[in-house]
This record gives sequence, C-alpha cells and structure tokens, in this order.
Amino acid sequence: MRTEMMAGPSGNEGDGNGAGETGVATKTKPKTQRPPLYKVLLLNDDYTPMEFVVHVLERFFGINHAQAVEIMLTVHKKGVAVVGVFSFEIAETKVTQVMDYARRNQHPLQCTMEKE
Repeated sequence: MRTEMMAGPSGNEGDGNGAGETGVATKTKPKTQRPPLYKVLLLNDDYTPMEFVVHVLERFFGINHAQAVEIMLTVHKKGVAVVGVFSFEIAETKVTQVMDYARRNQHPLQCTMEKE
C-alpha cells in the first residue's frame, strides 16, 4: 500500500509536527557500575599473640608467611592494618571467619570492614 503526502499550507510535506522527518534512533546502553569494595581491617589488642595473628592472615587471607609477619607488625605498631580489599560478601565472610576463629581460640582479636 502506498501513501502519498500532501503539501501543507506552507508548501512543505507533512503537517509541520515532524511526522515526515527521518532520524536515527539511538539506544543508550546503561553503564553497569562496579560493586563497591570493602577494606578488611585487623585491629591491635594487648592480648592476642602475634603468632596467632600471623596464622590467621595465612589461613584466611592466603598471605605468605613473610607478608603475614609484615602485616602483623603493622597492626602491632599502628593499631590497625588493611588486610585486603574485597566485594561486600567476601569481606563480610572473611570478617566472620576471623572473628569466629579468634573466639573459638579464646582471643579478643578484632576484624572489621569498611567501605573503600
């Protein structure tokens, strides 16, 4: 079926509302945002043995012995150290694992997380 456009009062085709215009429809793709990351922190206390902190770092964070000793000394000297940066779920799991393990071993070691 063929339709013909009639000239409007101004002599242009169509009725002036843009019905006869052609253009390119663009679809914008929504940008996906990366999920926020969270720092897992170990806090110093006066009771948890240094060897236990090193063991926790090796066991739950997969850190080699030399790096674990270095992080433990940072916690000891500065009072806090970032152990790693993770997605919310992983950070939350690590904090829970460390806290549970410390309690089971009767140590007051504190592990927290904060948004980066």
